[in-house]
Amino acid sequence: MNAQPSMPTSVIAQIAKLPDLPMPEIKAIWQRLFGVDTPTPNRQFLERRIAYRLQEVEFRKDNRALLERNQRRINVLVDTGKLKKRDRDYQPVPGTVLTREYQRVEYRVVATANGQYEFDGRLFPSLSMIAREITGTRWSGPLFFGLKAQAKPKAKKQGAQR
Repeated sequence: MNAQPSMPTSVIAQIAKLPDLPMPEIKAIWQRLFGVDTPTPNRQFLERRIAYRLQEVEFRKDNRALLERNQRRINVLVDTGKLKKRDRDYQPVPGTVLTREYQRVEYRVVATANGQYEFDGRLFPSLSMIAREITGTRWSGPLFFGLKAQAKPKAKKQGAQR
């Protein structure tokens, strides 16, 4: 049985169907979200602002884990004067859309508010599981989706040669 998508997924679904809505519905959504008539007949502008506003309304809620992680990073910076590399438990902000092209197919993954990832209508607990689903092999999910840089091999020391 597939897990039911969380609320952020429905926001994403609303955004995805904006291009298919008739203009009167776009204007009605604008009116509901902004409380005024549309400022322009430019559909692309209206869709983008509506999409932004829908995400803004949904994702501006406090994310306790994110606030705690930020506070830890601030404390380290104040104590040491240095900011350590990104925490291993780094999670993209809910609503973040990760895009990856693999074998000429574009894949999109959305970070949800509960720390999971929505891909292909299903929820996954990790990006690595999604990378494996896409490629059929084990991958570091953060590496596959570009959240983590690939480790560079250490340069071999060259002897003094003349």
